[in-house]
Amino acid sequence: MDTSYEMVIGLEVHAELKTETKIFCDCPTTFGAAPNTQCCPVCTGLPGSLPVLNQQVVAYAVKAGLALNCEIAGFSKQDRKNYFYPDLPKAYQISQYDLPLCSRGHLDIQTKSGAKRIGITRIHIEEDAGKLIHDSVQGTLLDCNRCGVPLIEIVSEPDIRSAAEAVAYLQKLRSVLLYTGVSDCKMQEGSLRCDVNLSVRPQGQSALGKRAELKNLNSFSFIQKAINYEFCRQVSLLQAGEPVVQETRRFDEKDGKTHSMRRKENANDYRYFPDPDLVPIRVDETWLRQLAAEIPTLPDARRARYQRDFGLTPSDAEQLTADRQVADYFEQAAQLTAYPKLLCNLVLSQILRLLGDGEDSTIPIAPAHLATLCDLLGQKKIGSSTARQLLPRLWKKDGDPVAIIAGEDLWQLTDPAQLVPYVEQVLSADARSVGDYKRGKSSALQALVGRTMKAPGGRGDPAVIAALLRERLAQ
Repeated sequence: MDTSYEMVIGLEVHAELKTETKIFCDCPTTFGAAPNTQCCPVCTGLPGSLPVLNQQVVAYAVKAGLALNCEIAGFSKQDRKNYFYPDLPKAYQISQYDLPLCSRGHLDIQTKSGAKRIGITRIHIEEDAGKLIHDSVQGTLLDCNRCGVPLIEIVSEPDIRSAAEAVAYLQKLRSVLLYTGVSDCKMQEGSLRCDVNLSVRPQGQSALGKRAELKNLNSFSFIQKAINYEFCRQVSLLQAGEPVVQETRRFDEKDGKTHSMRRKENANDYRYFPDPDLVPIRVDETWLRQLAAEIPTLPDARRARYQRDFGLTPSDAEQLTADRQVADYFEQAAQLTAYPKLLCNLVLSQILRLLGDGEDSTIPIAPAHLATLCDLLGQKKIGSSTARQLLPRLWKKDGDPVAIIAGEDLWQLTDPAQLVPYVEQVLSADARSVGDYKRGKSSALQALVGRTMKAPGGRGDPAVIAALLRERLAQ
C-alpha cells in the first residue's frame, strides 16, 4: 500500500434487534421461514394499514446506546426516508433523521499502538427492507419476510484509519451488542451488516476526499479485503490525475474487487419528513434508569478487572472478554484455580480452537475440571503436552482429569533417576546437536530438551531434563 496516502473510514453498522415480532406489526421475525409467510399489510405497506411501534425495539436501542456511551434523547421522532428499490414495497423506509434516539457515544478498541477511541455519531431505529432472490429461470423474486424487521443503525465518526482498526471496531461492537442481549449478531444470517464509507487523502492533509460507500458487508474477512482494495483503487485514480467519484459500490468476494452500483445519495435525495402515522418517542428518566440497571458488566469493565485481579495482559484480557460465554466460563474456572494465567493460556490457545467459529456452541468441559487441570499443570504434576492431549478428550467426553491421569499414569516424571536413561539415549543418538552445543550454539540445548521430553511420551519435567543435559554435556 502507498503510505503517502491515508485512508479515512466511517462505518454504518446495521444490527437486527432480537425481538419476537417486527417493529410496527405482530409478524414474527424467525429466520429461515418460507418466503412471504411472515408478512402482512403493515410491513408490506399496503394502503390503509397503520404502523404501531414495538416498545421492545426502543428498549433494546436505548440499551445499545447506553452500552456504547451515548446520550439518550428524551424526545425523538420517526421519519420517512423516501426511495424506491424493488425490495422496499411501499417505496419509503421508516427511519430517524434529525432527532435520533442516541447520539455522541464512543467505543474503545485495542490496536498495535495501544488503546484508541472511535466516536459514535448516532444510533437510530429503522425497519429493514425485503430480500431479492435472483433465479436464472424465474428471474428476480421478492421475499417480504424481512420487511419491517427492526434494526438499529450505528454510525461511527470517520476516526478509523486502517482495515485492521475497522475489524477491531466491528468485533468490539459485536461483543458489546451480544453482552447486552439486544441482537444475536449472526453475520451469516445478515443480522449484523456493515456499510463502509472510505475516502483517501495525502498524509498530513486535513480535508476529506470524495468517499465511496461499500454496501452490505457481512464478514470480517470481506470487510478487510474490501477496504484494502478500495484504498488502492482510489489512490491509483488520484495518482493518475483522475477524480474519485462519490458513489455506492459492492464488493465481489470472487474477484476481490469493488464494483460501482449507483451514484451515492445525499440526505436531500431521500426527502425525509416526519412520519404522520407515528407519535414521537419519549424516554423518561425512570424508564432510562430501569434499562440501565438491566445491562450486565460490559467487556471494558471485565478487561480492566482481569488485568487487575488476575495479572493478565491487555491483549489477553481483550481476547477473553470478546465473547461473553467464554468470559463467563473463564470466571467460573478462575475462582477454582490458583493459576489464572495458566487458565488464560489454556482458554486462548486450546479452548477457543476447540470451540471454533460456531456462534451457538457451548464449552462441554466443566469449569471445575479445567481448573483442576490448571492446578496440576501449575504444580508440575503434569506437563503442558499432557494438558494439550487431555483437552480434546475431555471435549468429547468430560471427566475428572485426576482420575484419567492416574488411571493412565500420565504424571510428570520429575525424578532424575527416571529421566537419566532418556537423556543418555538422546545424547548418544544426536551427536550433531551435542557438537553444536559444545561450539556455543545455545539453541541446541532446547532441541535436546524437546527430544528427551518426547521419549517418555512428553511426561518429562523440562527443567530437570535441562539440568541433567547440562551436567552430562559439561563432562
